[in-house]
Amino acid sequence: MKKIFTLSLIVLSISFGFAQTKKVAVVTFYADKMVDLSDMGLATLASIADLQKDPNFNLKPLLAKYHDQFMNNYAKKFPFEFLPAATVTGNAEYQAFKPTFLGIDQDMDVRFQPYENYIAIDPTWNASNVKAMVKLFPEADGVLFVYIKFALNKGFGVGGTASTKMQAFTHIALYNKKAEKVFVINEHANSSKTGVMVGGVPVMKPEKILPMCESALDELMEDLDKRIQKIIDKSGKKL
Repeated sequence: MKKIFTLSLIVLSISFGFAQTKKVAVVTFYADKMVDLSDMGLATLASIADLQKDPNFNLKPLLAKYHDQFMNNYAKKFPFEFLPAATVTGNAEYQAFKPTFLGIDQDMDVRFQPYENYIAIDPTWNASNVKAMVKLFPEADGVLFVYIKFALNKGFGVGGTASTKMQAFTHIALYNKKAEKVFVINEHANSSKTGVMVGGVPVMKPEKILPMCESALDELMEDLDKRIQKIIDKSGKKL
């Protein structure tokens, strides 16, 4: 009888442990092709739009690198499990979803480059986006939004001639089943590679900008490698 009772306790403990495992759906993973030039006072520079439309300015290889690092490394540090990507991207309603956004007047298909079959959604565009994602995946305890974007910053120089550095930024936001924010991680890092601006205008050719973007992303991932566990612990573990 004692052995049976002990075995029952073990079974109950195992069952309880499984019951406590939270599931989260990653509902977006994308890169923003709009390079922010506001640090230089050039937010409306026409070349920004040209860069977005240029097929040579392709952020997908960089995004794939970040996605692999995120899923193979960072994901293991979160206090929950992720639903299989196919569960999200294979959902017909998800694929048909059109996000509501504010202040975005560019063609979304041009500006945003999602990873594989994800769609681009920023939870800050409109609260309805978060509510829709929660509704689409009732089997999940929360939904996670991940994206990266870039900004060009002015470095050292005199007058209209100066060096430039690229800044990579990532936004990682988790919302619970009530569409309430659980935590947001905003991290950025500057590139080790530099560019130039001449006559007050930065060189915006893809062959010059892409290596700076990759350098900045590498620096960001190196920082996250060291800090992600502490960031997660401080951001909260409860869904």
